[in-house]
Amino acid sequence: MARAQRSGRSGSGPRSSGGPGDEGQRARRPGLDSRQVVGSWLEGPRAAAEAAGVAFGYRGERLGLPETGPGSVAGFGRRLAALAVDWVLCLLVATLVAPYGSLDHSLATLGVLVAEVGVLTGTLGTSVGHRLLGLRVVRLDAPVPVGLARGLLRAVLIALVVPAAVWDRDGRGLHDKAVRTAVVRA
Repeated sequence: MARAQRSGRSGSGPRSSGGPGDEGQRARRPGLDSRQVVGSWLEGPRAAAEAAGVAFGYRGERLGLPETGPGSVAGFGRRLAALAVDWVLCLLVATLVAPYGSLDHSLATLGVLVAEVGVLTGTLGTSVGHRLLGLRVVRLDAPVPVGLARGLLRAVLIALVVPAAVWDRDGRGLHDKAVRTAVVRA
């Protein structure tokens, strides 16, 4: 504290010589405002790139999907809610097979989920949860149904959790990228 008093500074604020025409370091170094630095760190690399002038477009643009309305990429909230609906239904079905709370029940729930999501998505393009929330799964490489093999592979990857938790900038998880599908609004 004694050193700060001798130098005439209180120890806080921008350092400047105090001479005429000196606006301090903040004015001399634009872009180093601590709010901007912290803001870009919290918002992530996309926000920093957009601030630098990089145009990312909307989710699904690279896939040839519309920006809004039917056929546009579904939001995370709707997809999570659809998965929750499917999970609750699978819990109820698994209760018929094994006592609730046992390891067998947990594995049965996961098996029923893979079967339900895999078969329904592969054949109809939608699971029960997707149907209730107005979503469907579409192939990106051809205007045909997803197919049973792709639907089951996609469901197994969802059950593994990690592939479903990692997304690209179009909002597609690794499970969708692996089978070339996207979840869109119906």
